Amino acid sequence: MTCKHTYIDLFSGCGGLSLGLNRSGWKGLFAIEKSPHAFQTLEHNLIQKVQHFKWPKWLPQETHDINDVIENYSDKLKMLRGKVTLIAGGPPCQGFSIAGQRNENDERNKLINSYIEFISLVRPKLIFFENVKGFTMEFKNNKQKGRNYSQIVTNNLTTIGYHVYGKLINFGDYGIPQKRTRFILIGISADIESASVENAKSFFELLEKNKFSFLAEKKLSVNPTIEEALSDLSSSKTSIETPDRKGFRSGVYQKAKSNYQRYLRKENEEKIPNSHSFAKHSEVVTERFRYIQSVSKECKNIPDQLKSKLGLKTQVLVPLQANSQAPTITSNPDDIIHYCEPRILTVREYARLQSFPDWYVFKGKYTTGGKLRKIEVPRYTQVGNAIPPLFSEQVGVTLKQLI
Repeated sequence: MTCKHTYIDLFSGCGGLSLGLNRSGWKGLFAIEKSPHAFQTLEHNLIQKVQHFKWPKWLPQETHDINDVIENYSDKLKMLRGKVTLIAGGPPCQGFSIAGQRNENDERNKLINSYIEFISLVRPKLIFFENVKGFTMEFKNNKQKGRNYSQIVTNNLTTIGYHVYGKLINFGDYGIPQKRTRFILIGISADIESASVENAKSFFELLEKNKFSFLAEKKLSVNPTIEEALSDLSSSKTSIETPDRKGFRSGVYQKAKSNYQRYLRKENEEKIPNSHSFAKHSEVVTERFRYIQSVSKECKNIPDQLKSKLGLKTQVLVPLQANSQAPTITSNPDDIIHYCEPRILTVREYARLQSFPDWYVFKGKYTTGGKLRKIEVPRYTQVGNAIPPLFSEQVGVTLKQLI
């Protein structure tokens, strides 16, 4: 049976958005992702394991730069007009992120233009665009002071025939144990009868209305805590050798203690949590973490005074608290201390805070450093950059209602 709801995932990363769309009844045509590590994860889980994509024969099933696809396959993309319900995804956000340097001249910012061009070639019925909170903010130190990229995207999509509406959404209000605010923009083709900006705006009203029944059906809470997400993974005293990381130790499963844990552990037949490999901290670092945990009782960046006392130059260091939601996790795992153990989080714990199910296997390097941070996408970065699948599943349900 042919699925009537089809989509293309642009800048797909490791597949958080596609996994949610898969679970809400959408069929992927193909995904565009430049990073070999991220694509390896998507390929293993969504292409090989669940066979989610109906990949066209004209496009090699491998990593792609969106600009190369536009240059080499523009005729093929035009032939998809009328056959694609949705284009989903958003360009890399490093140039806009308030967690980074917010660089107006970051080359990755130009991918916005590529995104618009891809939309104009395929002409989907719907657009789901996601980016960081900083995407709505004005750049201050550049030749075009006050420039707002969200408005530029809105104007460009309107020009090529879409009714659009954008809004900031906190994923932490949709069953994710993490305060993660993102800019979401919905576009509806003007070719659809009765389409309007109000229709696009109604997506957010439907999303809010749907979340209660959606989460209740899965026996999940609207605002789960860090402890509810991680407590069955928290004992580093019992460990085994990491299967895919020589010289490191991995944690083992404890008894599931929350509905959130039971939900994410469903369908996982492995006895060892994937990517649950502990960092090797020196005794000095371990003792420093213990001290921070003893004096910090808030789930937020520790004061500069405490950083100075400890001789820390890091900008961000957050000791998690059991009954709180996590702050927005980033690609740097050194920014966060576990809520009850003196260590940083594992990739699997990162994935739990992002709502990835435990059967979802991450591929590639665990970490990277130096200049390679700009070009490599290791496991921590894959997870940190992803859209939480539990949220994107709600997006998929709501988008189907919208049309």
